[in-house]
Amino acid sequence: MTRVAVLGAGSWGTTFGKILADGGANVVMWARRPELANEIHTGKRNTKYLPGINLPRTMTATSHLAEALEGADQVYLSIPSQSLRENLASVRPLLEGSSVPVVSLMKGVEKRTGLRMSQVIEQALGCDPARIAVASGPNLALEIAQEQPTAAVISSISPETAEVVARAARNRYFRSFVNTDVIGTEFGGVLKNLIAVAIGIVDGVGYGENTKASIITRGLVEMTDFAVAQGAQPETLQGLAGLGDLIATCQSPLSRNNTAGRLLGQGYKFQDVVAQMQQTAEGLASVAPILQLAKASGVQMPIVEQVKRVLDGTMNPREIAPHLTTDDDTPQGERTQNGQAGSGGALWRSLQRAFDQLRHGGRGSGLA
Repeated sequence: MTRVAVLGAGSWGTTFGKILADGGANVVMWARRPELANEIHTGKRNTKYLPGINLPRTMTATSHLAEALEGADQVYLSIPSQSLRENLASVRPLLEGSSVPVVSLMKGVEKRTGLRMSQVIEQALGCDPARIAVASGPNLALEIAQEQPTAAVISSISPETAEVVARAARNRYFRSFVNTDVIGTEFGGVLKNLIAVAIGIVDGVGYGENTKASIITRGLVEMTDFAVAQGAQPETLQGLAGLGDLIATCQSPLSRNNTAGRLLGQGYKFQDVVAQMQQTAEGLASVAPILQLAKASGVQMPIVEQVKRVLDGTMNPREIAPHLTTDDDTPQGERTQNGQAGSGGALWRSLQRAFDQLRHGGRGSGLA
């Protein structure tokens, strides 16, 4: 039986521990608070983060980091992105000399550096990037904990690492696909949070489905333009880590980023929203570093720009909808931000290739 350690016992960390346990692994959760570790270990419950969910008997928990990591064949990280680096300082000596896969479950960027979570892991643990994998997709924790069927993608620059993790992270209600586009997979998970905040804002204001559909559609263009500029494959943004996660996060009240945006749209100030949220909404912390990277890459992200202005208090939430793309009244080409061929054109070409493959009986790459 594979022994895995999951560090972080919030809703997503605990849910992923359940996924692994239901797939046949022996799972040890690490929780910072001893009372939470004890509840998971003895009561097989996590009432704060997953109310009403019974956890498998093969899930145990501890508040001692060394105990959680001892003998682990795989290590999964579900720690808020802004505190990941400091937490890994304690993990590093316990994994010194180990070659086990390290899997990121986080969907954020480090605010100070703009680094993706896999890059922070590589730096903080000093490990071979081929050992690192990331998991992403339309993964609302409570629905999965209730065993509603869904899928995810496991990405690593090493196909072998991606496959061994995907084999562990699958069961009768959870299917894992694989790819090697770590950049696209991670940025898909980050960027959809920003669009979900925008959707929450217009929902809070009271706008309807046309507005939200427009933002989701144009948001996908922004996501793809940005990710491709960073080195991602456009096809990845059409898959589970991009479009799939975008749809789930934007439409569900279970989404923390959607909830945060809705509170902003209802008139709450940024500080009040943070105070009301019981868990981290990664999108709020990712807006500024993503816009800095976009500026450095020459990518326009007008929806994300306007989310920042709402967060800063310089834009009335009701004003976000008329500014779906730009303040310029000049008609634009639909597939790109500026009407010229670019990464948006690459997105369109990738879709055409996929349709051609399907038409000629080939295998498309949309899911992975």
